[in-house]
Amino acid sequence: MKVRRILVTGGAGFLGSHICDRLVAQGHDVICLDNLFTSQKQNIAHLLGKPNFEFIRHDVTDPILLEVDEIYNMACPAAPGHYQYNPIKTMKTSVMGAVNMLGLAKRCNAKILQASTSEVYGDPEVHPQPESYRGNVNPIGPRACYDEGKRAAETLFFDYNRMHRLKIKVVRIFNTYGPRMHPFDGRVVTNFIRQALRGEDITIFGEGNQTRSFCYCDDLVEVIIRMMNGPDDFTGPVNIGNEGEFTIKQLAEMVVELTGGKSKLVYRPLPQDDPTQRKPDITLARGKLGWEPKVPLRDGLVKTIESMKKLNFEDYRPPTPNY
Repeated sequence: MKVRRILVTGGAGFLGSHICDRLVAQGHDVICLDNLFTSQKQNIAHLLGKPNFEFIRHDVTDPILLEVDEIYNMACPAAPGHYQYNPIKTMKTSVMGAVNMLGLAKRCNAKILQASTSEVYGDPEVHPQPESYRGNVNPIGPRACYDEGKRAAETLFFDYNRMHRLKIKVVRIFNTYGPRMHPFDGRVVTNFIRQALRGEDITIFGEGNQTRSFCYCDDLVEVIIRMMNGPDDFTGPVNIGNEGEFTIKQLAEMVVELTGGKSKLVYRPLPQDDPTQRKPDITLARGKLGWEPKVPLRDGLVKTIESMKKLNFEDYRPPTPNY
């Protein structure tokens, strides 16, 4: 195997740290770059002593000069409470971060992967969502900083590909969960598990009939690395996620059951522009990458609950007031 010098932006985050794990284990020289806004240094603490791992505290909105062969651009707050806390900074992270990383890739002639999102589809009118669907995004709504920021980043990636023949990969990540999620990230899985473990009421926004598809982190890391290592002419964008579809109420009931808790479900008004349905069409990933998610939601939740049981929630500071 040829050892590559690989940069992972957002590498101390939930998904970024799992990618760093996999690449370090494969023997590559890995540089983890993160400003630790919503991520946690403890996610990569076990890697810090390894000779093929390096951590740099840096914000992707500022340029950086490095010599690398590949870049996984994972940097950006992904939970609604976090990305809405400073929407201008979120847009800068997506757009300026993409500009800086694409410039670095161009200088180094490196291959670069963009972690895009199912949010590019907005509140979809097509279900499930194929890559050909152009979305239904409110460009001036409270979620637009993330939705439109990621859409603009995709535009930049494909323009660099067309103008400079840069080797790009674009993946659209649907809801993902697993160990190392910040317990106060405000996402539905962590909210429900934290509330259930504390014996608190489970907060559901809306009537709980909105649907999501949840992919376990190990499955997602596998397909992201397959995408990076795949043929250069397959640029994407490609949907990656689990096709299993569950209502938010079903998820809450499953979490209460698996934690053995007695939490009650309480309902709050649905936030503006919150998607009513979200499910990926993964035909392209299945055909081009030979990938299929393997971990059922129940099994993944058991692993996530066990990891969160080991946390002392008092040791964690919510990154923003909006969680």
